[in-house]
Amino acid sequence: MKTTFISKENNEVRFEMEFNGEEFEDAIIKVYKENKDKFQVDGFRKGKAPRSIIEKKYGEHIFEDDAVNDLFASGYVEAIAELGLEVINSPRAEFKDIKRDEGFKVTVTVEVYPVVDVHDYKGVEIEKVDGEVHDEDVDEAVRSLQKRNARMENVDRAVQRGDHIIFDFEGFIDGEAFEGGKAERYSLEVGSDTFMPGFEDQLVGLMADDEKDVEVTFPEDYQAEELAGKDAVFKCKVHEIKEEQLPELDDDFAKDVSEFDTLEELKKNETEKLVKSKKERAENMMKDAALKAVYDANDIEVPEILVKEEIDNTITQMKQKLMQQGVEWDTYLGYIKKEESAIRQDQQEAAGRTVKTRMLVAAVVEKEKIKASDEDLEKQIKDMADQYGVEPDKIREMIGEENMHYIMKDIEMQKAVQFVYDNAVVKDSTAKPE
Repeated sequence: MKTTFISKENNEVRFEMEFNGEEFEDAIIKVYKENKDKFQVDGFRKGKAPRSIIEKKYGEHIFEDDAVNDLFASGYVEAIAELGLEVINSPRAEFKDIKRDEGFKVTVTVEVYPVVDVHDYKGVEIEKVDGEVHDEDVDEAVRSLQKRNARMENVDRAVQRGDHIIFDFEGFIDGEAFEGGKAERYSLEVGSDTFMPGFEDQLVGLMADDEKDVEVTFPEDYQAEELAGKDAVFKCKVHEIKEEQLPELDDDFAKDVSEFDTLEELKKNETEKLVKSKKERAENMMKDAALKAVYDANDIEVPEILVKEEIDNTITQMKQKLMQQGVEWDTYLGYIKKEESAIRQDQQEAAGRTVKTRMLVAAVVEKEKIKASDEDLEKQIKDMADQYGVEPDKIREMIGEENMHYIMKDIEMQKAVQFVYDNAVVKDSTAKPE
């Protein structure tokens, strides 16, 4: 095959691939050998008919289309490697002069990644994020653990904020019940702001078996447009009032909720976990800030096709998440009263930012000649194996050796982010991780 570069205009590259008659004939023979068993010809056992006989019966060009496609597929991969192209879309091909004896030519048009000349990625200024663990952080972690292990006990008194109640409710607008406004024996933590503003406050003071009409107004931006801004009355009946009983924070508590024998050991373990998580969170926040600084400093062209692909991926992830929850995509769209096109539009800006950032990081990889080593790959695979609780060989099998270069590329991108962060100027501040 002969490859000839034709032109490059903006991010669109045109080149020609030429296959001679011998290459074409070899491809036809290959297709014939792979497909001869599919043809039944009188006088021959299946798969034994000569090519000439099959062509005579089914047409002399019977194998040519597949041969052309095979040559194009293999030749295209070879051509883009030879020309050093990093394409971002499927090729458009124009075939011409297809002749068995002479071969054929095909003109290919592809869109390639724009050349990104990243600058101002060294020495970006970012604010230091507090990653220190303080006593109050440990106390809060232990209190959270205490709350998760609390018991709920029925009480014979009026509802207070913080209580959990079991109650019925049914909503009415202008005296008419509306869809989705009714539930029986619903569990609610009063004061959690699960319901609309003002609803839960009106339940305070009720006793078990009490009934009350709760009057509220739906917010103007309420997701159900037919209810937005409307005055409503909810007829409520309280069945049970439960009070949260927190366990005593002592050694027995530590034994009940962990593998530790003392509360002090439990607190030490919580401290160690917090140190690790807060350090990682603080560092990630500073990395994000460094990348944003690079983003703001570089004005580059972002191919629309990459933005579309990013939105496609986001939509796919949303569908998968909903599927795991047992919710159909169309049902979800009906609930939020949006078309998929509107969701895609909503994702446009975020997708553009993601793609631009990724392009800039890739440009840093190129400019700094960042490479992933075999050791980096082994560590990444081991980390993935630990995460999923399987052996590293299983991860390799799942990914496939032919796809390992994608993992290597991801490692290089991570290294580039670390490079930008390591070379940033960190200014002291009082910012804290969210």
